[in-house]
Amino acid sequence: MFTTQIFKCFGFTTLTFKKKAFYNRAFLNILMVKRIGSSIRKTRHKYRKSSRQSGKIGLSSFFKTFKPGQKVCLKTNSAVQIGNFHPRFHGKIGIIKSKKGKSYVVAVKIAGKEKLLQVHPTHIKSV
Repeated sequence: MFTTQIFKCFGFTTLTFKKKAFYNRAFLNILMVKRIGSSIRKTRHKYRKSSRQSGKIGLSSFFKTFKPGQKVCLKTNSAVQIGNFHPRFHGKIGIIKSKKGKSYVVAVKIAGKEKLLQVHPTHIKSV
């Protein structure tokens, strides 16, 4: 109903709307709004730390070592932006596959599919 009102505003009747499918796609693109921001948008509460955890990060978190096959939990450290992953993987449990540079390759299963993530050790906790 809303789209038909908009088409009437632009001077199209419902008959021409049904005849020309092109206008349907063209006007729906006008109605859609682009989402502005990066991949970490809407994560203010998800990445928040308690007052005891906030502050300077210890060097030991940068030099953590993990073995392939080890189970780990993915928790983003909001103070470190390097080697971060998409927010949908925050709190998931995965398995270390290998080491790649300073980071680790972690396999996470979501919806029956295995996703491989390259994660910095500051965002990984052993389970």
